[in-house]
Amino acid sequence: MKITLLVVGKTEDKYLIEGIEKYLSRLKHYINFNLLVIPEIKNTKNLSEAQQKSKEAELIHKQISNLDTVILMDEKGKKYTSVAFSNYLNKQMIGSVQHLIFIIGGPYGFDESIYKRANGSMSLSDMTFSHQMVRLFFVEQLYRAFSILKGEPYHHE
Repeated sequence: MKITLLVVGKTEDKYLIEGIEKYLSRLKHYINFNLLVIPEIKNTKNLSEAQQKSKEAELIHKQISNLDTVILMDEKGKKYTSVAFSNYLNKQMIGSVQHLIFIIGGPYGFDESIYKRANGSMSLSDMTFSHQMVRLFFVEQLYRAFSILKGEPYHHE
């Protein structure tokens, strides 16, 4: 199985970049993982929220195929404990999912066409985090999930 984290806009804060890179280097020992960045939409001041989401959706649709399993990172999505998330990933691998794509959208969320295409949604918390921080939290949780599956001592319960 391959996992992709698809994000809108690049991360600019050095501390977040360093944290993300730390977990990306750890993840390569477990899974074929890719962080794919879609460029931010330009001239957003001239666009409504709906227009901005629509333009982002066009770029997102170009990066996913009909065969991909797509999970949206969304505040209203399903919540998992770290162990439950590791079990979810294990089920996807056992279920022969070839490509699992998690998507973090832009500042206004997702266009309706992305919601319709998605196979599900997931939330990391009831709290709201910046889209930049969610990237770091997600790759850490992904690393944690694989360490749980391997029975390694990273996660304590």
